[in-house]
Amino acid sequence: MIKKILIVDDSPVARKMLKKCILDQDQYEIVEAIDGQEGVDKFKEFSPDIVFLDLTMPVLDGYDALKQIKILDKDAIVIILTADIQPKSISTVMEYGAYTVIKKPAKVQSIKDIIQKADNKLKGIARATDEY
Repeated sequence: MIKKILIVDDSPVARKMLKKCILDQDQYEIVEAIDGQEGVDKFKEFSPDIVFLDLTMPVLDGYDALKQIKILDKDAIVIILTADIQPKSISTVMEYGAYTVIKKPAKVQSIKDIIQKADNKLKGIARATDEY
């Protein structure tokens, strides 16, 4: 079950908008990071169930942050939330192991659906692990 969410975006407005799209916020522990490097550092400390990650950020961009997160946890569920929806950008992040790509600005229903889908995936992982 999803309990911890990490939001990585250099825009405070984008982070605030995403948080508004997350329904029942009180059931989640939400941590924010303002650039890719801080996102990787908080990923290590916080061990989130899912990560919402922007691509265009200072210090460390979302592409490199995604690669580092996937090295830390190959099963990490990283949702790219970006205005950059060029086919090359999407294919690159999917090759790097992104769970999916959502176009900014996010819609409440899109965020609700992806959280539910990710939650189902986590439950599947938990069940598979429990069987061994």
